[in-house]
Amino acid sequence: MSDPTPGLSIDSDTGVEVSLPVAGPGARAYAFLVDWHVRAILALAWYVIAALIFNGALHLRPPLTNDARWFIWVVAPAFVIYFLYHYVLEAVMHGRTPGKRMAGVRITARDGGTPSAGALLTRNVFRLIDSLPVFYGVGLAATIATRDHVRIGDMAAGTVLVYEHAEALAPPPAVKPRADYPLEAAGAEIIGELLARWSTLSVEARAQLARAALTRFAVPNPPLLAARSDDDAGLHAQLEALLRGAHGT
Repeated sequence: MSDPTPGLSIDSDTGVEVSLPVAGPGARAYAFLVDWHVRAILALAWYVIAALIFNGALHLRPPLTNDARWFIWVVAPAFVIYFLYHYVLEAVMHGRTPGKRMAGVRITARDGGTPSAGALLTRNVFRLIDSLPVFYGVGLAATIATRDHVRIGDMAAGTVLVYEHAEALAPPPAVKPRADYPLEAAGAEIIGELLARWSTLSVEARAQLARAALTRFAVPNPPLLAARSDDDAGLHAQLEALLRGAHGT
């Protein structure tokens, strides 16, 4: 069995390494149980309401004769809700589901970005294997045995489950270039490359990279930047200000 890792290290082209804490089997199991109950309740609720409407009476019995409308309006949507729950919500919520949000975890690609629709589809198709023989036996064994606590679906899709960074919610310090240590050429190159690749990175990845770069190449100075901004645009503006200072503009 491989030793657990404290985090997923991402080799960034900017030269600033980001480490994402990997979620273990416990967090995975908790998120799955919450999501299982949510999707089961949603699918059952659709079935009950649709059956009552279809029958026009207070009973859920299917029609005695074969009726395609029963399958189309009552059975099929309930199956779709149950089996596509994870894929649809993970795509819409950028690697998250209600259960994952409650567990404080999300799915990420190996490069730290938001996984593609194809990766999420692959990951969910492999649930058929991970769920064998019962109660996700294969998947649970894989998350215990692998270094990054990944199941078969994650291996096939190139994804991993990580904890949301608590520090990502904290506002970054207001900064200015170091007075006693001006931004060197290497630092300017790193920040310039990060700004050039800004639109290609996920919001989470660029926020972590920006905070790491600001911490590494700048120092707090609240008086100069009292009207600071800690959102995505604010981080971008602070990096630009730091780079302009390095170029003497």
